[in-house]
Amino acid sequence: MKYVEAPSEYSGDEYSIFLAGGISRCPNWQQELVLRLSDTDLIVYNPRRANFPMGNELEGIKQIRWEWDYLQKVDYISFWFPKETLCPITLFELGSWSMSETKLFVGCHPDYPRRFDVEVQLSLRCPEIKIVYDIDCLARQIIDYHSSRWKGED
Repeated sequence: MKYVEAPSEYSGDEYSIFLAGGISRCPNWQQELVLRLSDTDLIVYNPRRANFPMGNELEGIKQIRWEWDYLQKVDYISFWFPKETLCPITLFELGSWSMSETKLFVGCHPDYPRRFDVEVQLSLRCPEIKIVYDIDCLARQIIDYHSSRWKGED
């Protein structure tokens, strides 16, 4: 696995995944998912910075542009909705990307306040997506799907 954290740049062409989901006021679920993906050959793009200068508008713009750029280039996007925050930007991104050809993986903490909305909206727009309810299952979905691509099962 190759790990790329915002705002670092990387231009490799290996299969890649973007970790979309809560960043502020929630546990570092990204760290858990990265650990579970560590034995893969994926490039993992993580928008959660170790140190983000809150209130710095220029850095905010840089962050949003970084996320936009890497969302455009990845093969997969993983979404995680933690229970601690509503994740309005993540909901926006899920809505946007649900209308694309990019492979999506979606997980919600069982106590995520908008879980019902995510479930119903995705059942209508992308019924093929199986929502999972813990990080282990999300990692397993990603690994299984990615492994099947190498075996020509896609």
